[in-house]
Amino acid sequence: MTHFAVAGLQLELGPQDNLHLVRSELERLKLRFPWVDMVVLAELSLFGANIAHAQPMPGRVEESLCGMARDLGLWLVPGSLYERDGEHVYNTAPVISPRGDVVARYRKMFPFLPYEKGVTAGSEFVVFDIPDVGRFGISICYDMWFPETTRTLAWLGAEVIIHPTMTNTIDRDLELSIARTSAALNQCYFVDINCAGRLGNGRSIVVGPDGTVLHQAGTGTEIIPLEFDLAHVRRTRRRGLLGLGQPLKSFRDSEVRFPQYLEGRGRSEALDALGPLVVPGRATAEGPGEH
Repeated sequence: MTHFAVAGLQLELGPQDNLHLVRSELERLKLRFPWVDMVVLAELSLFGANIAHAQPMPGRVEESLCGMARDLGLWLVPGSLYERDGEHVYNTAPVISPRGDVVARYRKMFPFLPYEKGVTAGSEFVVFDIPDVGRFGISICYDMWFPETTRTLAWLGAEVIIHPTMTNTIDRDLELSIARTSAALNQCYFVDINCAGRLGNGRSIVVGPDGTVLHQAGTGTEIIPLEFDLAHVRRTRRRGLLGLGQPLKSFRDSEVRFPQYLEGRGRSEALDALGPLVVPGRATAEGPGEH
C-alpha cells in the first residue's frame, strides 16, 4: 500500500490545558473523515509555551493521548509538549500508533533561542516506519530553519516529514517558503501544521514531493485531510524533480566535504563576529542594541 491519509488539525487554542478540546476535535474529525489514517497537531498545542506545564513522558498526559489514538484507531502526532526529564525540559513530540503505543519521541534540536528559555536541545534524529506504507520523519518548528535537519531525515529514508510548529509572528510567510523548499530539495511530503487563535497565526501548509502546495490553510480552525501517494515520492526521487534535478542522488554521489561539518573543524571568524545569541535591544546611533 502506498496511499496514506494524513489530516492536519489547525486549532484555535489558548495557553491552557487543551486536552479535552483536542479529544473532541479528534472525535469530530474521525466522524467526518473516517478514511484518515494519521492526525497531526501543532507544536505545544496541549498547554501552550509554558515550561511550568512540563510533563513526564511516559506520564498521565501521554497516557491520555494514547487512549485517544487507540479509541479512534488513528496514528497521532499530537504536536509537542514540554517534557520534564530530571533537571531538563525538552520540547518533545510523541508518535502514537492506532494501538495506543508510543513508537517514537522526538526532542526538538533547535529550541527558538534566545526566546525559548529553559529548554534543552535534543540530540537524536527520529524516523519511524508505518508498516506496508513507508518511512516518516519528524522535526519541530525552528528545526526547519536549519536545512541540515530535513536533509538528514531524508538521508535516513524519510518520505514524509511531520513538522508541528507554533508561530504567531510576522516571519510566517518565510516559513511557508521554507516548507515548500524543504519538500522540493528532499523530494518528500512536508506537513507543517501551525496553531491558530492566541497561540499562532495559522496558515498551515502541506507540500508534495515536487514542491507543489497541496493545501495552505487560513488563519482559523481548519481540518486538512489529504491522501498521500508514497509511490509518487519514490518516482520523483528516481526520475528527478519534474523530470529534471535529482539532488538526493547528487548529494549521495558527491565527494564534496563541507568544512563546517568536518571533525575537529575550526571556528568561523565570520560567525564569531556576529556576537552572542541574545534578545535584541533598541537600536542606537552606534548600531543595533543587545540585551
